[in-house]
Amino acid sequence: MKVSHLPNNIFIKLLLSFWLCSSLIIATVGLLPLLQQNHDRAPIPPHLVNLLDRIAKRIQANPELITTQRDRRWHRFREMNNKPVRFYLANAQGQILNTEHPSRAIRRFMLMADDATRPISHQFKSELLFGPHTFEVNGEQYSLYGRLAEMHPRPWFFFFAENIILTLALAILLSGLLCALLAWHLGKPLRALKHSAEAVASGDLGHRADSSTTKRKDEIGQLAQSFNAMAGAIESMVNSQQRLISDISHELRTPLTRLQLALALARKKGQTSTELERISYEAEQLEAMIAELLELSRVKLNLHENKHHLSLSETLGQVLDDAEFEAAQQDKQLNIDIDEQLCFAMTPRPLARAIENLLRNAIRYANQNVSIHAIQHPEQIELTIADDGPGIEDERDLQAIFEPFYRPQSARERESGGWGLGLAIAKAAIDAHKGKITASNLSPHGLKITIRLPK
Repeated sequence: MKVSHLPNNIFIKLLLSFWLCSSLIIATVGLLPLLQQNHDRAPIPPHLVNLLDRIAKRIQANPELITTQRDRRWHRFREMNNKPVRFYLANAQGQILNTEHPSRAIRRFMLMADDATRPISHQFKSELLFGPHTFEVNGEQYSLYGRLAEMHPRPWFFFFAENIILTLALAILLSGLLCALLAWHLGKPLRALKHSAEAVASGDLGHRADSSTTKRKDEIGQLAQSFNAMAGAIESMVNSQQRLISDISHELRTPLTRLQLALALARKKGQTSTELERISYEAEQLEAMIAELLELSRVKLNLHENKHHLSLSETLGQVLDDAEFEAAQQDKQLNIDIDEQLCFAMTPRPLARAIENLLRNAIRYANQNVSIHAIQHPEQIELTIADDGPGIEDERDLQAIFEPFYRPQSARERESGGWGLGLAIAKAAIDAHKGKITASNLSPHGLKITIRLPK
């Protein structure tokens, strides 16, 4: 058994992600002043140190340069690369002696050099200042500073140090990107699991979470594995239940056939009675109910059989002919409005059986008129079957009528209400097409069944 030394769960991932994100931002923002401070106190390049030393020795050799106001050429010097350098001489009290109006930059640099307690150089926007170089003349101490009028390359972090708002905006953007990456890492498998759960809930019991989700080593991977195990158990139980119903229905047909054979022999021998007629009637009813149970079981066991792109009018041709004949026998009118060009992917036999059950139900309860109408929408096919019958009084029954063996109060008589399997078979067939079936009352009376099927 392989043991993982690194914890791999959601808590650790969230903790490390947010901790790393916040640490990077704090470190980035916090290090900028330190980097700037270290750069502000950079050591003086050797050639500038030699230059300061040369000027200091020249002043030591000519002390009158300190007091003479007319000759100030000593503090202007051209470096070897023909770049002008200006020097500033300060006494022990920090007063600059060779200029009456020292710039703000040199005063700022002198304060920086005092804090550094050693000779440093600092790059301002358009000049490089360096120093101090200390020396003595006639027992008094002096400090020499230099200024090189040149734009030296500045480090990249100076841009961020001088633009705090931009730096904070970039830090917020970086944290947002890191959090978005974490959200995507956690959200993608959760969306896949949501899709799998919706597929199973819609009747696709064979759907499973994808392998990329189940192979994860965290809680989401464990959840995906548990989901697959649960879906497998549900599929097995449902299929077992449907097979049990189918097997029981098949087994019931054997004694039922014997019973019907015995009734036929009794009639052949001339034996007739009210009791035998009742037994014959109940046997016929039982035969019909078993046939309905077998049909319901077959539809539910074959929810995901291959579909074929067919014409709706051709698929329902025989069903519509039979319905027209049945309606005419009851002095009722069936109105059909289905475009012959309307085609979509379907499993023809279950769909035809569903429409047949719905039409027979509508004809049975209609007063005079029944209509079937098909409309083609961009994403779906809408099929409506309406009658002018009494409808369903209790609104709560409008969805329950599609459950097996459920009959509303108005249809409890066995002669007219059946066993509550016809609409259940219709719903199973519509579910097999990933469609939706609903019932609603019409005004002032009547019932409308609406079927929506994806194209």
